[in-house]
Amino acid sequence: MCPDDFKLSAGDVIIATQLWLERAVIGLNLCPFAKQVHVRNQIRYAVSEAQTPEALLADLGDELQTLMSADPAAIDTTLLIHPQVLGNFLDYNEFLGLAEAAVDVLGMTGEIQVASFHPQYQFAGLGPDDIENYTNRSPYPTLHLLREASITRAVAAFPDPALIYKKNIETLRRLGHAGWQRLGLAVR
Repeated sequence: MCPDDFKLSAGDVIIATQLWLERAVIGLNLCPFAKQVHVRNQIRYAVSEAQTPEALLADLGDELQTLMSADPAAIDTTLLIHPQVLGNFLDYNEFLGLAEAAVDVLGMTGEIQVASFHPQYQFAGLGPDDIENYTNRSPYPTLHLLREASITRAVAAFPDPALIYKKNIETLRRLGHAGWQRLGLAVR
């Protein structure tokens, strides 16, 4: 992240995230389940103004409760985008344990899952510049809150969900860094 990111409005952050979702996640079919909730306008985009992990944890708790209390037909999933905190991937990765604990403390285990996206996302065993990392690279650090019931329904309708990861790796290897740059999705 660069200091200029802090000057962006929540609207700008959401627009960048929606562009990433449309061009990469849906456009490259990295998640075959994303298009349906996007088209139905069932994704809540929440931008946290948190500047500390503690403040983000409070925002996460609020968003978890908002998602659980919402009608799934209105809000099926939430992207909690936090551009001002956890810009370092190692710090972000460590925070994921706190996010999972929050789900548990709120009694939402088995109801909600947290998926992770970050501009510097790096899978274990890969180098920081390996294209495979881009399956989880987003414009800003993002916690994706998913209803487990929706995941179960989506996976049941997909022939072999275990192949999604392999297909994504193949797609990104074919695309390469130059292809990713042509998408206009440079991560911050």
